[in-house]
Amino acid sequence: MKPWNPFNRFMELYRSGGLPTSLASLDETNAQQIAFLRSMLRDIRQQRENGAGGDVPLDELQAVVFDLETTGFHPQNGDEIISVGAAAVRGPELVEGETMYSLVNPRRPIPPEIEKLTSITNEMVKDAPDTAQVLIQFFRFVRDRVLIAHASGHDRRFLDIALRRRTGASLTHRVLDTMMIACKLYPDRLHYTLDDWLDFYGIERKGRHHALQDAIMTARLWSALLGELASRQVRTLYEMYAFLGRT
Repeated sequence: MKPWNPFNRFMELYRSGGLPTSLASLDETNAQQIAFLRSMLRDIRQQRENGAGGDVPLDELQAVVFDLETTGFHPQNGDEIISVGAAAVRGPELVEGETMYSLVNPRRPIPPEIEKLTSITNEMVKDAPDTAQVLIQFFRFVRDRVLIAHASGHDRRFLDIALRRRTGASLTHRVLDTMMIACKLYPDRLHYTLDDWLDFYGIERKGRHHALQDAIMTARLWSALLGELASRQVRTLYEMYAFLGRT
């Protein structure tokens, strides 16, 4: 029996229609990365389906708070990820030593306004790993844990499109949004940004628009929100979804 070769498996998937045709021109190294990522995502999905459901207590929830910096706001028009930061939490507490951060080579120029906002320059990312490599690093870190982000639509959309372009698979992780929770707790406040809510809860702002620092600050916001939810007798994922769905 021949040893299993991820590139051969990749080509089998392509010939059977299991991968987008845009991936056919990839070289063997990239194809191996993508085949590995697809396999890892499938395993993560199975682990999650076999794990705890929505009745898990929020103060025991194992999650990863993450943030992306990008070349713009429109991944469907070619904008790409330029950095990824993530921090693990268990309930309201940051897990000591469990963080990840990486620059990403977007294979396109970073606009001057994004360089100014993020302090990430074209020079900094020219030798950085490509998107597929960083996606592998990120999902190895996340495993089957819940994802948390502030104003998560932006980050979720970039992750989902990056995955679909490179693997044909979509993001299936549960994603919780600290902005949505905060706005539900205080519907009369017409404020939405991470800065607004950090100020509201008295959380120190440090290193904004650095993906890892933003993830850590969002984790601290998550901790404050859990305290608010508990005070309203919202103690499990199911109860939180019910709370968010109330009119």
